[in-house]
Amino acid sequence: MYITIRDRPAGAKAAGSRVATTVVLLGVVSLLTDISSEMVTAVLPLYMTAELGLSLLAYGVVDGLYQGVSALVRIFGGYLNDRTNRPKWVAVLGYGISALSRIALVPAHSFAAITGVVTADRLGKGFRTAPRDALIADASDPAALGRAFGVHRTLDTIGAALGPLVAFGLLLLVPAGYSSVFVASFAFALLGVAMLVLFVPDRRTAGSGLPVRRLVTELTGPRLRKPLLAAGLLGLCTVSDGFLYLSLQHSGDFAARWFPLMYVGTNLVYLSLAIPLGRLADRVGRARVFLAGHAALLLTYLVAGGSDGGLIATLVALGLLGAYYAATDGVLPALISRRVPAEARGSGIAAAQTVVVLARFAVSLAFAALWEAWGPSPALFLAAGFLTAGIGAASWLLKGIDR
Repeated sequence: MYITIRDRPAGAKAAGSRVATTVVLLGVVSLLTDISSEMVTAVLPLYMTAELGLSLLAYGVVDGLYQGVSALVRIFGGYLNDRTNRPKWVAVLGYGISALSRIALVPAHSFAAITGVVTADRLGKGFRTAPRDALIADASDPAALGRAFGVHRTLDTIGAALGPLVAFGLLLLVPAGYSSVFVASFAFALLGVAMLVLFVPDRRTAGSGLPVRRLVTELTGPRLRKPLLAAGLLGLCTVSDGFLYLSLQHSGDFAARWFPLMYVGTNLVYLSLAIPLGRLADRVGRARVFLAGHAALLLTYLVAGGSDGGLIATLVALGLLGAYYAATDGVLPALISRRVPAEARGSGIAAAQTVVVLARFAVSLAFAALWEAWGPSPALFLAAGFLTAGIGAASWLLKGIDR
């Protein structure tokens, strides 16, 4: 697909289907960073449980940290963005911390060491996400935010699809060569930081931010209260990808042989749908597309829970999971960003992301315990029941919000 790109001053309107240059450059940064992070993500479950011999509950703790630690600094990262009016350099700090964590995985062979490295990586993500998304929102036409975030998430997802392939290729060349994967991951992360520092414009956003008291009022006010509550409820019903993939691996030989490539399947679907669903969200309403994405996640649980590990069931589950991410990942910040003043945009986006990751942190620990007690299928079916109720409650909370 051909995309015309250009940059624009803050407040100017984008024409037609044009996407700001800043958005595309940030997409390339995310592409390189996601190659790095997904190389690690694709091997971490098997590295911990098969190579290091750690328990599934230990992986659940690390996965919970992976989901939730960034919540500790997301609000601070968003607030720092709004107060300093220098989102690029707040993002550089976050990307740099995450890059250093990649090479730190090489000597990490214990549960405590891996926990520390994952914590550092997620702290970096917490710093970078809100200022990056604030840059995207500031550089884009308000009427086309869904498309702008869709373009960024598409480039991000190209990296997310390539990362597991690179890891898979390295492990084919060097069996059990997890250190090679971690070193290569560090190299890609450094390229992403260099791209951000050298090529992304140092845009100023909307001033010096709001006073703390008014900022708290905005974040807890009626315009954000319902969407934040809806996002939190749905987050409490969201099982992490790692558990879904381990469930598919647990149920059959196909998934076990091709475990790292399951991430690729999900990301390829995400890649194909991110921009179309972003455009659809701009036309029919972002809340509708957001809820439809969670309906796809519900079907993912049912397919994975009832799977015998065959090819068709595995591909269907991966496709539904990719559709879920395409319908939610860029749509939520697009929904939130125009419900807060421009000078609090970073904090508003960070608040939504914090609510979601805190909820997922709790779910990772609870789901690991349920798996240990009952097995993967009953745990997934129970999660599906909770998600059904969550979608109903979120639909009521988001009713009419797109107007």
